[in-house]
Amino acid sequence: MLEKLASLELKYNELTDQLSNPEIIADQSKFQKYAKAHSDLSEIVNVYKEYRTAFQGIEEARVMLKDEVDPEFKVMLLSEIEELEQKKVTLEGQLKVLLLPRDPNDDKSVIMEIRAGTGGEEAALFATNLFRMYARYAEEQGWKIDILDSHYTELGGIKELVFLVDGQGAFSKLKYESGVHRVQRIPSTESGGRIHTSAATVAVLPEAEEVDIEIKPNDLRIDTFCSSGPGGQCVNTTYSAIRIVHIPTGTTVSCQDQKSQHQNKEKALQVLRSRLLAKQEEERRQADSSARQIQVGGGDRSDKIRTYNFPQDRVTDHRINISWHSIMRIMDGEIEEIVGSLKKAAKAEVVENK
Repeated sequence: MLEKLASLELKYNELTDQLSNPEIIADQSKFQKYAKAHSDLSEIVNVYKEYRTAFQGIEEARVMLKDEVDPEFKVMLLSEIEELEQKKVTLEGQLKVLLLPRDPNDDKSVIMEIRAGTGGEEAALFATNLFRMYARYAEEQGWKIDILDSHYTELGGIKELVFLVDGQGAFSKLKYESGVHRVQRIPSTESGGRIHTSAATVAVLPEAEEVDIEIKPNDLRIDTFCSSGPGGQCVNTTYSAIRIVHIPTGTTVSCQDQKSQHQNKEKALQVLRSRLLAKQEEERRQADSSARQIQVGGGDRSDKIRTYNFPQDRVTDHRINISWHSIMRIMDGEIEEIVGSLKKAAKAEVVENK
């Protein structure tokens, strides 16, 4: 491990020098590439420096203990060694996590799908709340939202919504949101004040490029239809909406929220590529009998991952058994603390299973 860390520090120092090179600065494309590589290494290099300082401190204290020292100074040295040893163990754990192979999809944008589950209209309204939560979070992160396909109820709830979250690193933060989200609250339509339980499902797919997965034109059946609005009403008469069926897998994708048939087709293909890539990766995981399922990052849409309890002002993630309060703040997009806890737990689980 130490050889690997020393190699990374050397690379980091080389990148630091290159970022001050006028020729590199003049080439913005190359400069941004080097700056990203430098940024990616900064955390692990800084932790490694702390680890090395702690290690050196222990060695120096032990050398001093070999000399004849007065009892009071000896007690101080032994206390310092114990403190540095504890710090060294903590830093070793951090380094093991930081050295884990990165998910190759982490830097990608994502396609998210939200669908109302059990609970009728209340489930659809909750699905709308979830979309707003993710949209506000994306805004805070500097990401862009592009709605690709939408189906609403007459009251404005979401039956199904497919949207792109466009931004570097979106998948690394949102990939743990896949699964069933359950809500417990008193619906606005409930006159008796009874608490209802309903749910919505969320799927998070890394955006797939054409180079990631090949789609043969002969494998596609493409239909056009009239876009629909709330209650199924036709909102235009140009038949610009697109439905694509991938014949070999039976995967069906529709897109109706773009302005033209051509744009809807491009967006539908974008979603199709991502679904096929996710299916391909899931099959590869299942085929690898030696790979253990990581509970935090499993991403199974049938798993109940989180409960939003409005009467108790509490959000609980069942995978890590942690709760947060101030539910309205969370529904307003302040989910960074939840995201961070899930990432930390997933990494710890990988280390434990290695």
